[in-house]
Amino acid sequence: MASTVQHIMHDAIGFSSTETGKNYTMEWYELFQLGNCTFPHLRPGVSAPFWCNQGAACFFEGIDDMHWKQNGTLEKVGEITGDQFNDMARWVQEDNETGIYYETWTARSDPSVNATVWFESYDCSQFVHRSYRKLSELGAKLTSKTQTNYTKIYLYSGEPTYLGDDDTIFGQASMKSLAWDIRNFYHAFQPHQSIVDTIISIIDVYEKLILEKSFYLFYNFQYWHLPMKPPYVQITYEEIPLP
Repeated sequence: MASTVQHIMHDAIGFSSTETGKNYTMEWYELFQLGNCTFPHLRPGVSAPFWCNQGAACFFEGIDDMHWKQNGTLEKVGEITGDQFNDMARWVQEDNETGIYYETWTARSDPSVNATVWFESYDCSQFVHRSYRKLSELGAKLTSKTQTNYTKIYLYSGEPTYLGDDDTIFGQASMKSLAWDIRNFYHAFQPHQSIVDTIISIIDVYEKLILEKSFYLFYNFQYWHLPMKPPYVQITYEEIPLP
C-alpha cells in the first residue's frame, strides 16, 4: 500500500486473514512527526540540540481502504502462511528493538546510477522494503511484477567527515567552535517561526547549503559534516520491484 500527501509517499503493508476474514495494517512511523525527526530543537541554556528522531513499526487491526484507494494504491502483493506471518511478527519486534532512529535524508555523491551512497534513509519506505525482503527470505509468494513506490529526499555531497557524538562535541571546551557552528546551522530549521524569521531562515539555509556548501547531518546518534555540491537537494519518486 502506498499513499501520497503533498507529493510525499507513505508506505505500509496490509494483511488479510483467509481464516478469520480480519484485516490488519503494519506501518513504520516517525514517533514525533517528520519535522521533529528531521531537525532538532534548540533549548535555551542547553548546548546540545535535542532530537526526537525515533521511529517504530505499528501493527493494528483494520485497513482504511478508502484512504489508500483515494490517495494512492491498494494492491495485493503476495500470499503467506500463518507460520510465515508469525515468523515475520517476531522479526518486526527485533527490527523495532535494533533500528530505533528515524532518518529522512539519503546522502549520495551525485545523482548518477553508480553514485556512492554515503548514508541511506531509515524511514517508512525502507521498513516496507526490509519487510518484503524478510518475507521473501521466509518463502512468501510475492508478485514479482508489482512496483512499489517510494519518496526519496537526497543530499548530494563529497565524502562526509565524522565529527563525533553529543558528548564529544558538546561536552568538551575544545569543541566549542564546532558546537556553535552546529547549533547555528540548525537554528534556521526551527519550527513555529514568525513570517520575518521564516524569511531570514530561508536566506540562512540558502547561504549554508548553496554558498557555503555545508550541511551537518545527525545520523544514528553521530554528527557528520557533508561538503555539499550541485544539485544539493532533490526529491525523487521511485518505483522499485519486489525482491
